[in-house]
Amino acid sequence: MKMPKITHRFCPFCKKRTEQKIDLVSTGHKRGTLKHGSIFRAKLRHSYPGKGNKGKYSKPAVKSWKRKTKATTKKLVIYTCKECKKSKQAKKGRRVSKLVIE
Repeated sequence: MKMPKITHRFCPFCKKRTEQKIDLVSTGHKRGTLKHGSIFRAKLRHSYPGKGNKGKYSKPAVKSWKRKTKATTKKLVIYTCKECKKSKQAKKGRRVSKLVIE
């Protein structure tokens, strides 16, 4: 889906229609391998159980290709007012496979 870089919208801070820049919310970061509670380091310390159920250290019961996943992700849009420089997030995320801002 294509979106313009700039749009005219109502700014709740200025209380009028202004030109606004469109951005995407960046995705969250992955957990680091140097964390104390990381599975990788716990395996090196041999701190996971030796007998019985391995819990979070075991392999998943279902193969990864069998797990059902969604084909699209929700993209959140941020509108930044050019006059007051304040940002506002869109109310709902759009479920699209690809969102291009041109």
